[in-house]
Amino acid sequence: MSSAAPVSARELDRQRIRRSATRRSALVAAASTVVVAAILYLGVTRAPGWPSVRETFFSPSHARTAFPKVLDGLWLNVRVMVICEVIILVLGMLLALARTLRGPVFFPLRALATAYTDLFRGLPLLLVLLLVGLGVPGLHLSGLPTNVVVLGGTALVLTYTAYVAEVFRAGIETVHPSQRAAARSLGLSATQTLRHVVLPQAVRNVIPPLLNDLVSLQKDSGLISILGATDAIQAAGIAEAKDFNFTPYVLAGVLFVLLTIPMTRLTDYVSARATRRRRSVGAV
Repeated sequence: MSSAAPVSARELDRQRIRRSATRRSALVAAASTVVVAAILYLGVTRAPGWPSVRETFFSPSHARTAFPKVLDGLWLNVRVMVICEVIILVLGMLLALARTLRGPVFFPLRALATAYTDLFRGLPLLLVLLLVGLGVPGLHLSGLPTNVVVLGGTALVLTYTAYVAEVFRAGIETVHPSQRAAARSLGLSATQTLRHVVLPQAVRNVIPPLLNDLVSLQKDSGLISILGATDAIQAAGIAEAKDFNFTPYVLAGVLFVLLTIPMTRLTDYVSARATRRRRSVGAV
């Protein structure tokens, strides 16, 4: 078995230059970050009204007092987000499939799916929350939910299903027709082709935008507070009303950011991996 060829002196020089350039770039980036952060810090803390703002929005004592209640409220947001996301994915896929059905017999179903998508993509989420949260209980019909958390989650599902359905539909339409033709020529039925050929490729292609919708849903789950649900935002509002200090709102915002950052980084990673995969396939 032959040993690996020795690395030439020129290649060693190239590697040394690349490492030096990488270290230099890292040092420049770190130095510029420190400078910008210092300028921002000095600009804010030396403002005439900074002491008042610090006490009103960044009070450690108020943050410690409100933290347990706000954290309990955030747990409600997380549960609402997880349950709604599962329902949204299922309904979004069904809606996308309805919009991609072929044949005149399916026209009414396609028309209804299109009308639903256009309606709930056009309505602001806040308006949907108010219509569902206040309108459904106003009907006074037996069997309809009156729990504000259920109503808020329903509004989130109605709105986000329309967006996710369009993401799935775009993924289905990106699958080349030759894939369907090849599957049918191998003896697969239309349903088997959709299940084993089209949908796996479509879902893989739309994972990054789906994760972006999940990040948005994490943030928008806080809007259920307008219906009276005691989530993180509502808990912060209750704490703020006691002392007229806005630190609990800042605390809730920080917790939402900490909840969102891991999902955002995962989305970036998946998007970058998908881009590398497409480039590698194109290179072949």
